[in-house]
Amino acid sequence: MSLNLTVLLREAAAAHPDRPALILGPHTVTYAALHGLSQRFGGALRGLGLRPGQHVALLLPNVPQFTVAYFGAQYAQAAVVPLNVLLTADELAYHLADSEAVAVVVWEGFLEAAQAAFARTPACAHLIVVRADPRDTSAPEGAHSFAALLAGAAPITEMPASAPDDTAVLLYTSGTTGRSKGAALTHFNLFFNAHYVRTQLLPIGPQTVALCTLPLFHSFGQTVIQNAVLGAGGTIVLLPRFTPDDAVALMKMHKVTLFAGVPTMYFALLHHPGANPADLASLTHCVSGGAAMPVEVMRAFDERFGVNILEGYGLSETSPVASFNRLDRPKKPGSIGLPIWGVEFRLVDGEGELIETPDTPGEIAIKGHNVMKGYFRRPEADAEVIKDGWFHTGDVAVRDADGFYFIVDRKKDMIIRGGFNVYPREIEEVLYGHPAVAEAAVIGVPDDRLGEEVKAVVALKPGAAADGAALIAYCRERLAAYKAPRFVEIIAALPKGPTGKILKRELRG
Repeated sequence: MSLNLTVLLREAAAAHPDRPALILGPHTVTYAALHGLSQRFGGALRGLGLRPGQHVALLLPNVPQFTVAYFGAQYAQAAVVPLNVLLTADELAYHLADSEAVAVVVWEGFLEAAQAAFARTPACAHLIVVRADPRDTSAPEGAHSFAALLAGAAPITEMPASAPDDTAVLLYTSGTTGRSKGAALTHFNLFFNAHYVRTQLLPIGPQTVALCTLPLFHSFGQTVIQNAVLGAGGTIVLLPRFTPDDAVALMKMHKVTLFAGVPTMYFALLHHPGANPADLASLTHCVSGGAAMPVEVMRAFDERFGVNILEGYGLSETSPVASFNRLDRPKKPGSIGLPIWGVEFRLVDGEGELIETPDTPGEIAIKGHNVMKGYFRRPEADAEVIKDGWFHTGDVAVRDADGFYFIVDRKKDMIIRGGFNVYPREIEEVLYGHPAVAEAAVIGVPDDRLGEEVKAVVALKPGAAADGAALIAYCRERLAAYKAPRFVEIIAALPKGPTGKILKRELRG
């Protein structure tokens, strides 16, 4: 038995060759063209010597070349490693080395950081540069031109003979301790998650026009928009960087029917003076995820624009969709809904014991077809989170009498800033590298627009001097912009428990 993600694009191209698959600005890519370019890029990777099972990293925004490279790598039977475009050179070098990527495809706007990382990662043999102008075949010395590779490659036309359990994508996620880990998602994980979204959760079909402003390097954008909509033969309107002005203009111009976003996007649209209900009249379905949707924002958006936002829940490790509010049942605002078909949830206490009483908090554990096969080269991390076949999420929830789940807390200290996961330990490590810092703790603080903002509480070494602005600048040089703290409070000493552990709950007040 074989299964490869390319079947989604392959079958849609056979059924709808002339239908628009991707739209970016004035440019439209049909299904036939998208499929053909993907096959050619697969051939180009084979021509560079890539072997089945190797890894190809993508440092690309929401542009057609992301999708071409994504499915092209699958045609070459190479696992894709999508990278956050906001990563610094240091972070990129770590991800390239840890993922064992042998090639990286880079948008020209991110080339400086990518070149610095590439130079420090000798095992990554190929730097492939994507220009904004697809006719531009220039590339720096030692690099390849994406356009030139496509022009000179022989396409791979046969369906790749991947096994369902072969790794299709390595999605990097962070923990509160240690460095980022690559969640190995299989062809079956991703195929079935996208297939279920488009056939059971949402009526996605050839008539669907979806706005894609969720980053495609994230599992939410990949599965719920790219893979689900392309698998159905719909049209994706790409928006590389979300602004309410651009989102409204594109929804009006292209009569967008499906919008998926994080709560901050809904907040921005709701409070944007240019977002008139008439401009969004084509919208029939809205999906929220990535962070908890404030109930009042959901209600106000639904009422103003005449839609029904459906909230779901998932993680990179679960492909990502794990639970969802349903079209055929009244939604419960504030709830992440019910587990999807074939996926089981259970709540466990701190000792791992099952919690069966309604409205009693416990950690969510998940079992099902959507759960990753493990972290890449991290058996010790697998053992921490996968126990007796159950993936332990670190999220604390309650289950009501109807079986609906409600997130109430995070077992981990993760901060969700505008839909991006921010892990305090990573920032604290950077702060501890500053010569003036003796102690540091990073916490999330409420923010009306972003949900949470990043705050650092710092104690300085005796006789040392540093102010908040200097510490923020220090972090921004070493971390992606969304991770750097926006607020710094300097105090004499951080509160600690009897074992010397910093008590973040006291810092939060």
